Formats: sequence, C-alpha cells, structure tokens
Amino acid sequence: TADIAHELASHCRKGEFNQAMESLYANNIVSLEACDMPNMPRETRGIEGVRRKAEWFESNHTIHSCTVTGPFISKEKFAVVFALDVTEKQSGKRSKMSEIGVYTVDNGKISREEFLYQES
Repeated sequence: TADIAHELASHCRKGEFNQAMESLYANNIVSLEACDMPNMPRETRGIEGVRRKAEWFESNHTIHSCTVTGPFISKEKFAVVFALDVTEKQSGKRSKMSEIGVYTVDNGKISREEFLYQES
C-alpha cells in the first residue's frame, strides 16, 4: 500500500494523472465522487468509466496547478490531499478546489477511490 501510495502521489505531483491510472488502478475500480457532476454520475465502475471521467474533466477544465499533500497511509488504504487551481473552459471561471482522495488497495492495485471536497 505504501509503495502504491507514494507512486500515485509522485505521478500526480508531475501532472501524470493518466499514467497513474493506467499503472496503478484495477480493471474493476470503483470511483466515487462526493456528488453528481454535470453529465457524470456520482459512482463510476470499471477502468473504462474512470478513463471517460478523467477525459471529461480534462476536456472541460484547464489545470493551472495541482498541489499534492501526503500520502497518509494505513494497511490497505491511503489518502492524498489535492489543491487545484482550475478554469472551467466553457464559462472561463477560475477557481481553487481542495479535495481528499481516499484510496483502497487490493492485490497490489487501487480498487476504490473516493473524493471528499472542502466546501468553500
């Protein structure tokens, strides 16, 4: 778990979100957001669905920066704090977001991710 946690954090610090997903996520991963997003359900199952969710985010936002704090590690779980500065492409609205990603590791792969957001 610690190795996977550090590898995920390292990829994210470099902006290598897709590389992290491809090398660390299980094919049957479950991804859970704190709430529904536009045109995207709260829960996504399977690596293909998670890829589509990431593509949606990247195609609808410009990421100016992403700061990663952690990981914070237990036996089978870890958490990472993300602070993002993004602009929504359609509206041009720039905002700062903070979220915690809580990850579960099974058989050497991330099998679940859940995001918790800080209200602003």
